[in-house]
Amino acid sequence: MGKTKRQLHLNLFIMNVGHHEAAWRRPDAEPQRITDIRYFERLARIAEEAKFDSLFLADGLAVNKNIRHGGSVGLEPFTLLSALSAVTRHIGLIGTVSTTYNEPFHVARKFASLDHISGGRAGWNIVTSASPFEALNFNRDAHLEHGKRYERAREFLQVAKGLWDSWEDDALVLDKTSGIFADDRKVREIQHAGESFKVRGPLNVPRSPQGYPVLVQAGSSEDGKEFAAQHAEAIFTAQQTLEEAQRFYADVKARAARFGRNPEELKILPGICAVIGETESEAIEKERELNELTVPEYGLHQLSNMLGVDLYTYPLDGPLPELPPAETINGNRSRFQLVVDLAQREKLTIRQLLHRLAGGRGHRTFAGTAVQVADQLEAWFASGGSDGFNVMPPYLPGGLEEFARLVIPELQRRGLFRTEYAGRTLREHLGLPRPANSFSEVTTSRSIAGL
Repeated sequence: MGKTKRQLHLNLFIMNVGHHEAAWRRPDAEPQRITDIRYFERLARIAEEAKFDSLFLADGLAVNKNIRHGGSVGLEPFTLLSALSAVTRHIGLIGTVSTTYNEPFHVARKFASLDHISGGRAGWNIVTSASPFEALNFNRDAHLEHGKRYERAREFLQVAKGLWDSWEDDALVLDKTSGIFADDRKVREIQHAGESFKVRGPLNVPRSPQGYPVLVQAGSSEDGKEFAAQHAEAIFTAQQTLEEAQRFYADVKARAARFGRNPEELKILPGICAVIGETESEAIEKERELNELTVPEYGLHQLSNMLGVDLYTYPLDGPLPELPPAETINGNRSRFQLVVDLAQREKLTIRQLLHRLAGGRGHRTFAGTAVQVADQLEAWFASGGSDGFNVMPPYLPGGLEEFARLVIPELQRRGLFRTEYAGRTLREHLGLPRPANSFSEVTTSRSIAGL
């Protein structure tokens, strides 16, 4: 029997009313609904009917200073994803949680709870936080240095995994006759004492259906790639060209192999923000109309923060000024380098760069027909650029409806995407194994009898 044809993995990245920074200004947009659960239920149902692997919520822990003209504000991911789990049956539910401004016990408990509530569909997008404004909400005057944030993230994840493993799968006995609720030899303290955390454990939630939530990472700096290669099971990355995507793909897969991992168990999903039209000219016109709704002041604030230079004093129709070296950036270094490379490669003015970033903030944007979009996705997928894509509709719900109605059937016709779910858990959708319990061979040490 021949080998099953490799298929795309597609994640829906939900960003309020769309990823384009001016989406909220479209005549048909309903920005007042960004706190309306019924709006998100509709998006989740559309995505599940289209057979997406998962949906994903980004998150930040501060309001940036550009709130006058827009901003990423909205509901907290755990709360929203738990609600969405009740109106869906198959689609994965991935939430962003920072390792810089949280504690491992809280996060491990919440993800174990979400995995139980959803029947094994939880995923964690692990971030170290890029915005310096977040520090000011957590008793700090400044953001932790880039390398220190990743050191903390590694230890944070180590603690979280230990807590998820602190219950073996069969620890619950529930024997009413004998009065034995749990086998206390299979519920263990983790006794972690490290540089950033001291945690006894065990977790107060039994081991969840997936063991761990699917571990996702979104950084593409050197620190980010090393972290992902060692720990992540999926990567949300931003690449502008196929050549860049192929280099990133080969690099991270090779790093995973060096850590003794199976590279096929690390799924690389670049972002794609596609404006879809019945004709190419219609798609390009849609994109132009969106860009005309942008407020330069908003984009300048975003870009100034990203590049570490105040761009307000430079002419919009001139080039970028001289910029600091990437290693001096204490935010998102990989996105800094991507934007600099994009501006230099295409000789963009500041205004043109603002328009290129308005839809995807550095992720690839594309305007075309459904067939042209499918061609792009297939080309990257078939030539070592991705294992699938992080789909970022420029406006919602319309952009998702168009992708589901036009692009998904085209991918299915090509045999590149599922027509039905084959499993129930997110790990099954992605072809990932359920992690073994690190304590499973130990049956007597560190018993918590008497607690």
